[in-house]
Amino acid sequence: MELKLTKPIVFFDLETTGVSIATDRVVEIAILKIHPNGNKESKTWLVNPEMEIPAGSIEIHGITNEKVAAEPTFKELAPEIDKMIAGCDLAGFNSNRFDIPLLAEELMRAGLDFDMKDRKAVDVQVIFHKKEQRTLSAGYKFYCGEELEGAHGAEADTNATYEILKAQLDKYDDIENSIDALSEYSSHTKRADFAGFILFNDDKQEIFSFGKYKGRTVEEVLKENPGYNSWIQNADFPLYTKKVLRQIKERMAAPKSKMTDAEKLEALQQKFNLR
Repeated sequence: MELKLTKPIVFFDLETTGVSIATDRVVEIAILKIHPNGNKESKTWLVNPEMEIPAGSIEIHGITNEKVAAEPTFKELAPEIDKMIAGCDLAGFNSNRFDIPLLAEELMRAGLDFDMKDRKAVDVQVIFHKKEQRTLSAGYKFYCGEELEGAHGAEADTNATYEILKAQLDKYDDIENSIDALSEYSSHTKRADFAGFILFNDDKQEIFSFGKYKGRTVEEVLKENPGYNSWIQNADFPLYTKKVLRQIKERMAAPKSKMTDAEKLEALQQKFNLR
């Protein structure tokens, strides 16, 4: 089943130096862009991470330091990548927890802003785990009936993820074929940032998910301990998490809009039960 799209969606996969969103770097990125009319664009880049690739990571994806030594850095590739994903929804395999946060980190590190405000995110792994509890290679075998050749290569993983999602839509009648529905279904929790340090509670308020203030609203904490924001801004947290905190702080500092006379009258009527 082909995806029902109202805007382009980008399937992508990252191979990296490790699993830390804040400190690790991309060594390979593959992008598969699907347009609403069915047209496709694809691009794969090897990336010089400007740091040593650990042996454990090389064992997984096979990308050595020598292989990327002469390749462009992410900062050099960032304008082209940013242009290719502009105005697109995003999809991947474990992308909500890893690929999107790390992509955002790399783009922001390169001096480009990144926001999910007008995007939807579809995590094919979440759909898979909710339905079948498998890995990507097993998922490709399960849904597509084929062995995944080149697993842990960004291009192979990206294309496999796209094919799995289409097969999932064929298999499960209770999953609606729309990016809004797929995004909602493939989300675990409502996050204000990508890394999950700041979540939304049932009242749609931002709360901390870690440390001594876990479960408390960000606004309450920043009022009580203004230095906590400064500590996070200078600590080893993802850039996007820091951006979200700055936005909350700016929102708190913004002057409250004045009530109109009609709003004041309505408030008084409600206060004294005059309505």
